[in-house]
Amino acid sequence: MSAGSVGLRREGALAFLTLSNPARLNAMTRAMWRELRALVAGLGADPALRCVIVRGEGGAFCAGGDIRAMQQRMQAPAGEIAYNGWARQQRTHHALSALHDLPKPTIAAVNGASTGLGTDLAMACDFVIASEPHASFAWNYVLRGLIPDGGGMYFLPRRVGLARAKALIFTGRTVRANEAIELGIADRLSTPEALLADATGWARELGAGSRTAVALAKGILNQSFELQAEQVFGLGSQAQAICYTSNEHRASVEAFLAKSAAKEGAR
Repeated sequence: MSAGSVGLRREGALAFLTLSNPARLNAMTRAMWRELRALVAGLGADPALRCVIVRGEGGAFCAGGDIRAMQQRMQAPAGEIAYNGWARQQRTHHALSALHDLPKPTIAAVNGASTGLGTDLAMACDFVIASEPHASFAWNYVLRGLIPDGGGMYFLPRRVGLARAKALIFTGRTVRANEAIELGIADRLSTPEALLADATGWARELGAGSRTAVALAKGILNQSFELQAEQVFGLGSQAQAICYTSNEHRASVEAFLAKSAAKEGAR
């Protein structure tokens, strides 16, 4: 039985995380969740990294959880099922929280089917680019007698609104790429041939700004729906004080003043 894997490739300041379990449409195994969490932790500590792209190998993005593992859980002794499920939830939540909280911009490049935990994984990223016509999104947990357990009940309402999120979760229906754009599930469309190049170009744009400012802004924005305005202002004041001391801010101000001085001297 293949455990699947999560591959890491670096291209300058960009990182590409590839979900690799193509025989099962990149369904996430226990080993893959462990690898994802470890890789994301390493990327978060890398000062040279600017942006991360998450993609699936082959013709799918991620089919969610491994159904065979679900069967194994059900066959466990009755007194162990709940604890085993809790332990699995912890692994999943830690990996997805690490991706969501990563202090770098993240892009999910969805090349094909994304279902269940696969859609939650995509939503844990800051941005989603979808390949038309192959990309699709489905919170199909209800069809397995389950609820979204990978953050979908947190991420999805923030993208599409509460009523639409309820409808998608209660029905488990599949959303194609064009509708995903209309609903706000995806942010950009691409083609199968151009998906990775388009995601890479977008990643370079997102990673061009101040590393310090982006990390601090992302951390506050991720909390902004739960905070009052005064709390956001307070966190912003603290973050701005840090930005004032950053090398990026100093270099930007000095470059602007030098350019202004050059213009004045040319008159």
